[in-house]
Amino acid sequence: MATSDLTNASRRSTPSHAHNRARWSIAFLLGLGVLVNFFDRVNLSVAHDAMRSTFHIDEVAFGYLAGAYNWTYAVCQLPIGALLDAVGVATVGRVGSLLWGVATLAAAVSPTYGTLFASRMLLGIGESPIFPANAKAIGLWFPPEERGLPTAMFDAAAKLSTAIGVPLIGILLLHVGWRLAFAATAFASLLYFGLFYFVYRDPPPGQQHGDTPRAHHFPVPFTYLLRQRKVYGLFIGYGAYNYVFYLLLTWLPTYLAVTLHINLMHSFLYTGVPWLIATATDLIAGGWLVDALMRRGLSSTIVRQTILIAGMLLGMGLLGAVHSTTPGAALFWISVSIGGLAAAAPVSWSLPALIAPPGAVGRVAGMMNLASQISAIAAPVITGYLYGHTHSFAIAFSVPVIYLLAGITGYIFLLGRIEPIPAPALP
Repeated sequence: MATSDLTNASRRSTPSHAHNRARWSIAFLLGLGVLVNFFDRVNLSVAHDAMRSTFHIDEVAFGYLAGAYNWTYAVCQLPIGALLDAVGVATVGRVGSLLWGVATLAAAVSPTYGTLFASRMLLGIGESPIFPANAKAIGLWFPPEERGLPTAMFDAAAKLSTAIGVPLIGILLLHVGWRLAFAATAFASLLYFGLFYFVYRDPPPGQQHGDTPRAHHFPVPFTYLLRQRKVYGLFIGYGAYNYVFYLLLTWLPTYLAVTLHINLMHSFLYTGVPWLIATATDLIAGGWLVDALMRRGLSSTIVRQTILIAGMLLGMGLLGAVHSTTPGAALFWISVSIGGLAAAAPVSWSLPALIAPPGAVGRVAGMMNLASQISAIAAPVITGYLYGHTHSFAIAFSVPVIYLLAGITGYIFLLGRIEPIPAPALP
């Protein structure tokens, strides 16, 4: 066993009670942040019909509006990654959570399509740090063999938020209107900002596990990382996942309503079913199972690659929804798709801390999320065009399958063995 493995084993075997309680408190805090964060993301898809009526826009314009958040979110990923490596999780997380709460409040009072569009772009800026910051924080608080479940906790929160957020926001929308529904999610976000401000901290230097900043590490240039094939494996693989995720996040209520003729209220309720299943597969398969298999001594690469590839294959279940004629059949295949992909997602988010050179986890996580956000931008817009011109979701639900095949190829042949990228030579 290597010296680093012995060190990690020693840390795992004798954690202090206070440290163990603190690290799980931090994991819960990060998960809560994603839960609140996604209320602000899904409120737009729930308000699809209200937005069209209020601002007199067509399906294509709504598709652009749904993607506006992702544009600034994507642009911010590289600078956010470098900023996280430079100043840490606490500072970046505080500023980001404050901004996203303000942005949602601005959306609630927007008088025009243009101001609403601008507020969604501000939301993208505010929310841009959350996943790279969470990946870096888990890398600091947990050793590599114990990161599956805490990573799944914050990733599963995105699915749980969608599962409970869509019906809750839908009920609010139907009873008090979309503006007050948006204001409610803004209030929750500002409360989270206060909680994060007072609770989050990095572990003490002697108890940090991962990407600890050390003076003798020369900053890793983005150009060096762009020459690494493992980084491109992350780009393609996680990008494929995020395309399907955002397609369903922004269009699933509309698909159920117009294709299967489910009324708006039941559409909101039915939408929660696949996301609840995704929450369970995320935590159980992507979190608990990964850690349990690692504790049994199985190879990190075999365990993680198996979950990644199996999840992507199940993601192709979206094709089954194309041929479904009943709500039950459609929900089954959508649940298979998003459930499989959800199992793979926390494994993907554990990878930046596992493959990045020392001092570069924020950069790698930011680059991975930038690539995924390109997919997130494309998914609602492409779906809007395809549905708007064909009045059918058949082609829109078929497109992601090719992307998922490319993602599997990237994970197998580009990511390959899950081990750190060598640090660049000092100049």
